[in-house]
Amino acid sequence: MRLATFNLLHGRSLTDGLVDPDRLTAAVTTLDADVLALQEVDRDQSRSGRLDLTAIAARALGADEHRFAAAVVGTPGEQFRPLRHDDDGHGEPCYGIGLVTRYRVRTWQVTRLRPAPVRSPVYVPGPGGGLTLLHDEPRVVLAAVLDTPHGQLTVAATHLSFVPGWNAHQLRQTVRALRALPAPRVLLGDLNLPAGPARLLTGWRPLGRRPTYPAGQPRVQLDHILADRHGIDRLPPVTAVHTPLSTISDHRPLLVDLG
Repeated sequence: MRLATFNLLHGRSLTDGLVDPDRLTAAVTTLDADVLALQEVDRDQSRSGRLDLTAIAARALGADEHRFAAAVVGTPGEQFRPLRHDDDGHGEPCYGIGLVTRYRVRTWQVTRLRPAPVRSPVYVPGPGGGLTLLHDEPRVVLAAVLDTPHGQLTVAATHLSFVPGWNAHQLRQTVRALRALPAPRVLLGDLNLPAGPARLLTGWRPLGRRPTYPAGQPRVQLDHILADRHGIDRLPPVTAVHTPLSTISDHRPLLVDLG
Protein backbone atom coordinates (compact mmCIF):
# COMPACT_ATOMS: atom_id res chain seq x y z
CA MET A 1 0.00 0.00 0.00
CA ARG A 2 1.48 3.32 -1.07
CA LEU A 3 0.52 6.61 0.60
CA ALA A 4 1.53 9.91 -0.97
CA THR A 5 1.12 13.63 -0.44
CA PHE A 6 1.89 16.27 -3.06
CA ASN A 7 1.57 20.05 -3.05
CA LEU A 8 0.75 20.64 -6.74
CA LEU A 9 1.35 24.41 -6.95
CA HIS A 10 -1.93 24.20 -8.98
CA GLY A 11 -0.13 21.96 -11.48
CA ARG A 12 2.34 24.64 -12.54
CA SER A 13 5.85 23.91 -13.75
CA LEU A 14 8.61 26.19 -12.51
CA THR A 15 10.39 25.71 -15.84
CA ASP A 16 7.87 27.49 -18.06
CA GLY A 17 5.18 28.64 -15.60
CA LEU A 18 2.47 26.69 -17.47
CA VAL A 19 -0.19 24.23 -16.36
CA ASP A 20 -0.30 21.33 -18.82
CA PRO A 21 -2.87 18.58 -18.11
CA ASP A 22 -0.75 15.97 -19.88
CA ARG A 23 2.26 16.90 -17.76
CA LEU A 24 0.14 16.77 -14.61
CA THR A 25 -1.22 13.36 -15.61
CA ALA A 26 2.28 12.01 -16.20
CA ALA A 27 3.56 13.41 -12.90
CA VAL A 28 0.74 11.78 -10.89
CA THR A 29 0.91 8.50 -12.82
CA THR A 30 4.55 8.03 -11.82
CA LEU A 31 3.58 8.25 -8.13
CA ASP A 32 1.45 5.08 -8.43
CA ALA A 33 -0.19 5.87 -5.09
CA ASP A 34 -3.12 3.98 -3.56
CA VAL A 35 -3.93 7.04 -1.43
CA LEU A 36 -2.92 10.51 -2.64
CA ALA A 37 -3.42 13.77 -0.75
CA LEU A 38 -3.20 16.92 -2.88
CA GLN A 39 -2.67 20.53 -1.83
CA GLU A 40 -2.85 23.84 -3.73
CA VAL A 41 -5.49 22.35 -6.00
CA ASP A 42 -7.51 24.38 -8.51
CA ARG A 43 -10.96 23.75 -9.94
CA ASP A 44 -12.36 26.00 -12.68
CA GLN A 45 -9.50 28.50 -12.30
CA SER A 46 -8.46 30.42 -15.42
CA ARG A 47 -4.76 30.17 -14.40
CA SER A 48 -4.97 26.38 -14.72
CA GLY A 49 -7.17 26.17 -17.81
CA ARG A 50 -10.41 25.79 -15.80
CA LEU A 51 -9.44 22.17 -15.15
CA ASP A 52 -10.52 19.94 -12.28
CA LEU A 53 -7.07 18.92 -11.06
CA THR A 54 -8.37 16.34 -8.56
CA ALA A 55 -10.32 14.55 -11.27
CA ILE A 56 -7.24 14.52 -13.52
CA ALA A 57 -5.20 12.98 -10.70
CA ALA A 58 -7.87 10.34 -10.09
CA ARG A 59 -7.91 9.32 -13.76
CA ALA A 60 -4.11 9.16 -13.77
CA LEU A 61 -4.17 6.67 -10.89
CA GLY A 62 -7.19 4.72 -12.12
CA ALA A 63 -8.96 5.63 -8.88
CA ASP A 64 -12.75 5.59 -8.67
CA GLU A 65 -12.90 7.42 -5.34
CA HIS A 66 -11.87 11.07 -5.16
CA ARG A 67 -13.07 14.36 -3.75
CA PHE A 68 -12.09 18.00 -3.95
CA ALA A 69 -12.65 20.21 -0.90
CA ALA A 70 -12.56 23.92 -1.64
CA ALA A 71 -11.06 26.22 0.96
CA VAL A 72 -12.05 29.38 -0.88
CA VAL A 73 -14.02 30.60 -3.88
CA GLY A 74 -11.71 32.79 -5.93
CA THR A 75 -7.92 32.93 -6.18
CA PRO A 76 -5.59 33.12 -3.16
CA GLY A 77 -3.35 36.18 -3.24
CA GLU A 78 -5.97 37.99 -5.32
CA GLN A 79 -9.67 38.01 -4.48
CA PHE A 80 -11.51 35.23 -2.68
CA ARG A 81 -14.27 34.50 -0.23
CA PRO A 82 -14.60 31.62 2.25
CA LEU A 83 -17.02 28.77 1.69
CA ARG A 84 -19.95 28.59 4.04
CA HIS A 85 -20.95 25.02 3.21
CA ASP A 86 -19.29 21.83 1.98
CA ASP A 87 -19.74 22.56 -1.71
CA ASP A 88 -21.26 25.94 -2.57
CA GLY A 89 -18.56 26.96 -5.06
CA HIS A 90 -19.72 25.02 -8.12
CA GLY A 91 -19.60 27.10 -11.26
CA GLU A 92 -17.04 29.48 -9.73
CA PRO A 93 -13.24 29.23 -9.55
CA CYS A 94 -12.22 27.35 -6.40
CA TYR A 95 -8.99 26.49 -4.62
CA GLY A 96 -8.39 23.87 -1.97
CA ILE A 97 -7.24 20.28 -1.45
CA GLY A 98 -8.02 16.87 -2.88
CA LEU A 99 -8.00 13.27 -1.77
CA VAL A 100 -7.76 10.39 -4.25
CA THR A 101 -7.86 6.68 -3.41
CA ARG A 102 -8.09 3.33 -5.14
CA TYR A 103 -9.91 1.93 -2.10
CA ARG A 104 -13.62 2.06 -1.30
CA VAL A 105 -14.62 5.03 0.84
CA ARG A 106 -17.09 4.37 3.64
CA THR A 107 -17.53 7.98 4.74
CA TRP A 108 -16.15 11.46 4.02
CA GLN A 109 -15.69 14.26 6.55
CA VAL A 110 -14.87 17.93 5.97
CA THR A 111 -13.51 20.15 8.76
CA ARG A 112 -13.03 23.88 8.18
CA LEU A 113 -10.26 25.93 9.81
CA ARG A 114 -10.30 29.72 10.24
CA PRO A 115 -7.54 31.83 8.65
CA ALA A 116 -4.92 33.69 10.64
CA PRO A 117 -6.07 37.22 11.57
CA VAL A 118 -2.83 38.87 10.34
CA ARG A 119 -0.93 39.17 7.06
CA SER A 120 2.41 37.42 6.81
CA PRO A 121 5.39 37.53 4.40
CA VAL A 122 5.47 34.67 1.89
CA TYR A 123 7.95 33.80 -0.84
CA VAL A 124 6.20 33.30 -4.20
CA PRO A 125 8.31 31.08 -6.51
CA GLY A 126 8.89 31.45 -10.23
CA PRO A 127 9.02 34.39 -12.67
CA GLY A 128 7.58 37.58 -11.16
CA GLY A 129 7.67 36.04 -7.69
CA GLY A 130 9.47 37.13 -4.58
CA LEU A 131 8.65 38.10 -1.01
CA THR A 132 5.16 39.53 -0.57
CA LEU A 133 2.70 40.17 2.29
CA LEU A 134 -0.39 37.99 1.97
CA HIS A 135 -3.66 37.59 3.80
CA ASP A 136 -4.07 34.02 4.99
CA GLU A 137 -7.00 32.08 3.56
CA PRO A 138 -9.30 29.61 5.30
CA ARG A 139 -8.07 26.03 5.38
CA VAL A 140 -9.85 22.71 5.18
CA VAL A 141 -9.31 19.11 6.29
CA LEU A 142 -10.73 16.34 4.09
CA ALA A 143 -10.92 12.91 5.72
CA ALA A 144 -12.10 9.53 4.47
CA VAL A 145 -12.63 6.16 6.14
CA LEU A 146 -11.34 3.49 3.75
CA ASP A 147 -11.68 -0.25 3.29
CA THR A 148 -8.15 -1.40 2.44
CA PRO A 149 -6.56 -4.86 2.02
CA HIS A 150 -5.09 -4.32 5.49
CA GLY A 151 -8.41 -3.38 7.08
CA GLN A 152 -10.24 -0.14 7.83
CA LEU A 153 -8.13 3.02 7.71
CA THR A 154 -8.87 6.72 8.26
CA VAL A 155 -6.84 9.05 6.03
CA ALA A 156 -6.97 12.84 5.94
CA ALA A 157 -5.54 15.53 3.70
CA THR A 158 -4.87 19.14 4.65
CA HIS A 159 -2.79 22.23 3.88
CA LEU A 160 -2.21 24.40 6.92
CA SER A 161 -1.50 28.11 7.25
CA PHE A 162 1.88 29.62 6.37
CA VAL A 163 1.56 31.94 9.42
CA PRO A 164 3.88 30.74 12.24
CA GLY A 165 1.98 29.75 15.36
CA TRP A 166 -1.37 29.70 13.60
CA ASN A 167 -0.41 26.54 11.72
CA ALA A 168 0.37 24.91 15.07
CA HIS A 169 -3.09 25.91 16.33
CA GLN A 170 -4.69 24.46 13.19
CA LEU A 171 -2.72 21.22 13.53
CA ARG A 172 -4.07 20.70 17.02
CA GLN A 173 -7.61 21.35 15.74
CA THR A 174 -7.05 18.83 12.96
CA VAL A 175 -5.91 16.11 15.35
CA ARG A 176 -8.94 16.70 17.58
CA ALA A 177 -11.30 16.40 14.59
CA LEU A 178 -9.68 13.17 13.38
CA ARG A 179 -9.93 11.53 16.80
CA ALA A 180 -13.69 11.22 16.16
CA LEU A 181 -12.97 8.84 13.25
CA PRO A 182 -11.90 5.17 13.50
CA ALA A 183 -8.29 4.15 14.14
CA PRO A 184 -5.79 3.63 12.64
CA ARG A 185 -5.54 7.24 11.41
CA VAL A 186 -3.07 8.84 9.01
CA LEU A 187 -2.69 12.56 8.27
CA LEU A 188 -1.14 13.57 4.94
CA GLY A 189 -0.36 17.07 3.78
CA ASP A 190 1.64 20.26 3.64
CA LEU A 191 1.61 21.35 7.27
CA ASN A 192 3.93 24.34 6.73
CA LEU A 193 5.88 23.01 9.72
CA PRO A 194 9.19 21.13 9.96
CA ALA A 195 9.22 17.50 11.05
CA GLY A 196 10.17 18.11 14.71
CA PRO A 197 7.35 20.54 15.57
CA ALA A 198 4.80 18.47 13.61
CA ARG A 199 5.66 15.39 15.67
CA LEU A 200 5.75 17.24 19.00
CA LEU A 201 2.46 19.08 18.41
CA THR A 202 0.55 15.93 17.47
CA GLY A 203 2.30 13.10 19.28
CA TRP A 204 1.82 11.20 16.02
CA ARG A 205 4.57 9.15 14.40
CA PRO A 206 6.17 10.33 11.12
CA LEU A 207 6.04 7.51 8.58
CA GLY A 208 8.59 9.24 6.35
CA ARG A 209 11.39 11.67 7.24
CA ARG A 210 12.73 13.40 4.12
CA PRO A 211 13.16 17.07 3.10
CA THR A 212 10.61 18.07 0.44
CA TYR A 213 11.09 21.82 -0.10
CA PRO A 214 12.27 23.49 -2.26
CA ALA A 215 11.97 20.89 -4.99
CA GLY A 216 15.34 21.44 -6.67
CA GLN A 217 17.46 21.05 -3.52
CA PRO A 218 15.17 20.19 -0.61
CA ARG A 219 16.29 21.54 2.75
CA VAL A 220 13.19 21.25 4.96
CA GLN A 221 10.31 18.84 5.30
CA LEU A 222 7.00 20.69 5.02
CA ASP A 223 5.07 17.72 3.61
CA HIS A 224 4.25 14.94 6.03
CA ILE A 225 2.60 11.57 6.49
CA LEU A 226 1.86 11.10 10.19
CA ALA A 227 0.20 8.13 11.91
CA ASP A 228 -1.71 8.36 15.18
CA ARG A 229 -0.02 6.14 17.77
CA HIS A 230 -3.47 4.85 18.77
CA GLY A 231 -4.00 1.92 16.43
CA ILE A 232 -0.60 2.21 14.72
CA ASP A 233 0.06 -1.46 15.50
CA ARG A 234 -2.66 -2.30 12.93
CA LEU A 235 -0.72 -0.59 10.14
CA PRO A 236 1.73 -2.58 8.02
CA PRO A 237 5.39 -1.63 8.55
CA VAL A 238 7.06 1.06 6.43
CA THR A 239 9.14 -0.59 3.69
CA ALA A 240 10.29 2.45 1.67
CA VAL A 241 10.19 6.26 1.61
CA HIS A 242 10.64 8.31 -1.57
CA THR A 243 10.72 12.01 -2.51
CA PRO A 244 11.10 11.94 -6.32
CA LEU A 245 11.72 15.11 -8.29
CA SER A 246 8.63 15.99 -10.33
CA THR A 247 8.12 18.00 -13.50
CA ILE A 248 5.65 20.25 -11.65
CA SER A 249 5.50 22.22 -8.39
CA ASP A 250 8.02 23.76 -6.01
CA HIS A 251 7.56 20.82 -3.59
CA ARG A 252 8.60 17.22 -3.95
CA PRO A 253 5.96 14.58 -3.34
CA LEU A 254 6.41 12.37 -0.28
CA LEU A 255 5.71 8.66 -0.83
CA VAL A 256 5.55 5.99 1.86
CA ASP A 257 5.21 2.28 1.11
CA LEU A 258 3.56 0.06 3.70
CA GLY A 259 3.65 -3.68 3.27
